[in-house]
Amino acid sequence: MVPAPRLIWLVAAVGFPLALVAALIPRAQAAMVGIALLFAVIAMVDFALRRRNLAGVRVELPTIVRVLQDQRQEIPVRIHNPSERSRQLRIGLVAPGGTKAEWEEQAIQLPAGAAVAEVMWPLLPQRRGKGLVDSAYLETFSPLRLWSVRRRDSVSLELRVYPNLRRDAALAAVQRGHEGLHNVRLLGRGREFEKLREYAPGDSSDEIHWKATARRGVPVTKVFQVERTQEIYVIIDASRLSGRMMGNESALDRSIKAALLIGAAAERRGDLFGLAVFSDKVETFVRARGGKNHFSTCRDAINDIRTRQRAPDFEEISTFLRLRLRRRALLVFLTALDEPVMGEAFSRATQLLAKRHLVLAGMLRPAYAHPLFQNSQVASVDDIYHELAGHLTWRNLRELQGKLAHKGIRFSWFEPQEFSRGLIGLYDEVKQRQLL
Repeated sequence: MVPAPRLIWLVAAVGFPLALVAALIPRAQAAMVGIALLFAVIAMVDFALRRRNLAGVRVELPTIVRVLQDQRQEIPVRIHNPSERSRQLRIGLVAPGGTKAEWEEQAIQLPAGAAVAEVMWPLLPQRRGKGLVDSAYLETFSPLRLWSVRRRDSVSLELRVYPNLRRDAALAAVQRGHEGLHNVRLLGRGREFEKLREYAPGDSSDEIHWKATARRGVPVTKVFQVERTQEIYVIIDASRLSGRMMGNESALDRSIKAALLIGAAAERRGDLFGLAVFSDKVETFVRARGGKNHFSTCRDAINDIRTRQRAPDFEEISTFLRLRLRRRALLVFLTALDEPVMGEAFSRATQLLAKRHLVLAGMLRPAYAHPLFQNSQVASVDDIYHELAGHLTWRNLRELQGKLAHKGIRFSWFEPQEFSRGLIGLYDEVKQRQLL
């Protein structure tokens, strides 16, 4: 309870003059005190009836709202008014962290004869993740408008902010049917047995099924088809280096977007898609499946992942995958290997993994990692040393790339704006050459 502006003005307009008259005219003191007491009684009666104007009024918010990052969304706020009397309210809502609201409080006039009124709450989510709104604040006046009545109501709104993939050029290409989704000539004859047929001129001798030929007495040829339902796993590194800013987004945010885009591409190709997230331990694992519902499951599983200020444990994730994945799969690691210790640890940990599965590694190229003499904006000695450090990093990455290639692991790095597109290109190449 707080005094309303009307009460403050009445005290200023009535109380002070009464006190002044009582001080200047002693004979009028009793009358002035009586008037003051009457005014106090009226204020106390109004105070006693203060809760009547908020009786039965409650706020209702949706339970779950799914929105896209950096896209304006209006959330309906329903105000229940069982008495259906016209009344003026002020409602206050606090937006979750990382979300910008156009208003935090709003004056609303509830119409007469309406049991429910609705107002829109415009929000602009600016950060991926989950936010909660658990309180709504209401304010109205007492019957004589001498007091402001405030109340806190419990609500339950879960705001799920997903990465905005609609602005990514790679997703636009996926939806249009380009960027590897058009028909391409597959190299080879396929690896999965389909059926037997009679021999036709031109069939190779290694395609003849000799046992069937002996049983039937005529040459019989084996027919193979391209395997369609292969398993694709994206493994996201959420350790300390994933917090580095790559352009206007962190490396982890770009990795999450790339993983979801690869999942969308796998769904269009008929493959099964799964996810894993690790830092110094395995944070999340979703087994490969297909369908749009599974894509939503994967998106929810990684949407709240944050950078852990710890070193990545490649041994842990490699052992975990070797024990969990029995079928040969394509494993796409999204990590950072520009530190020599990280590169050696990754090479050692994935050596056994690459003998059973097809392993790819992709990383975002740090801005300073490039060959010497490529930057023409060198103006001081400090710039020279900075360029030398970048050249050494680039050279170490090239050496690591060759070392991993000898173990059957393909390692590539991309510019931030080309990260998703480049990874989808690698996936397309694997599909075209039937490497899996």
